Amino acid sequence: MDIEAAAVVKRIFDLALSGKGPTQIARILEADRVPTPTEHALNHGRPTYVKPPAIPFGWSGDAVADILDNRQYTGCAVNFRSTTVSYKIHKVIHKPEDEHQTIPNKQEAIIFEELWLRVHELRQNKRRPTAIGKLSMFSGLVYCADCGAKLYFCTSRSLSENQEHYVCSNYKSGRGPCSAHFIRNVVLEKIVLESISSFIDFVRSYESIFIYMIEQKRQKAKASDIRRMQRTVDNNRKRIKEIDRLIERIYEDNVNGKISDERFMTMSGNYEAEQKKLLSETEALEIELSEEAKNSTDLRLLLKTIREQTDINELTPELVNTLIRRIDIHAPIKVNGKRTVAVDIHFTGVGLFTVPDEAEISALNAEISKLLA
Repeated sequence: MDIEAAAVVKRIFDLALSGKGPTQIARILEADRVPTPTEHALNHGRPTYVKPPAIPFGWSGDAVADILDNRQYTGCAVNFRSTTVSYKIHKVIHKPEDEHQTIPNKQEAIIFEELWLRVHELRQNKRRPTAIGKLSMFSGLVYCADCGAKLYFCTSRSLSENQEHYVCSNYKSGRGPCSAHFIRNVVLEKIVLESISSFIDFVRSYESIFIYMIEQKRQKAKASDIRRMQRTVDNNRKRIKEIDRLIERIYEDNVNGKISDERFMTMSGNYEAEQKKLLSETEALEIELSEEAKNSTDLRLLLKTIREQTDINELTPELVNTLIRRIDIHAPIKVNGKRTVAVDIHFTGVGLFTVPDEAEISALNAEISKLLA
């Protein structure tokens, strides 16, 4: 393994996990005079097929994005990522991700699979700085619990840090379809820090109970998913049979002169396209249903992330982006004359999780003991 290049790759993924985009990362690498991949290869006497940049440290956002999208850094091999128009026309055509063939454990990994997946997920969710160039730690993670829209970060040079806040993007100063769902940034930071600290403390102290709780939760969710997939398969099969009858009917109408040849061709083409799509979807779901019983839940990567955390005194973008997938803000209500806002924190790989109290822990311990007896 090229240790220098691997260190750069790790740094790029760490910066992406902290919320930086490809262009921002490129500027950081250029400012730190980190050689580009082409320049690095030339410095080590290796041939390159790309013209070196005019500036040895002239990173581009596209180069960083290519590294972030490259799953092979997790140690796997990815085949069929591209093809050509023909054997005569050598223009490269990049295939969609669902057509790639991924073979795990083919080489030494530079980053963990979980990190690549989390960064890949974060990159699907564009995060833009405010007009004054400030980016919130929770940007892209905060949603309205009622309408599902994102809450946008409100700040300006005239606002102090204590006044910076989030508001539902569908509020639109009272003219939109949703209410404000307002929460100050400092309040949200405090809530998230307390939730993360409590969550990590519980997992460290009661790891076996945590695993048991998540397994129970996922088994319920899995059963729900299986029922949903089975309903879809059943509905698809009914529609496939119905389309067969409809095609037979319009064929008879065409023979009897009730519909023209052109109309028959259009209708039969539409029905056949729908049926083909349903057959493909049904086949994929049936394969997933047959495999579902064999799959087991693996929490190793999530637990590894938690075990590596030291005492948490303050939030960092890396910690937030690693452990939190989504934050839902509810509409404010008044409790004893005070404005109260409920906040739901969805943890990565876990979802909503409420740390049990001592009585609940005792009951869970008893359940586990019965299962092991």
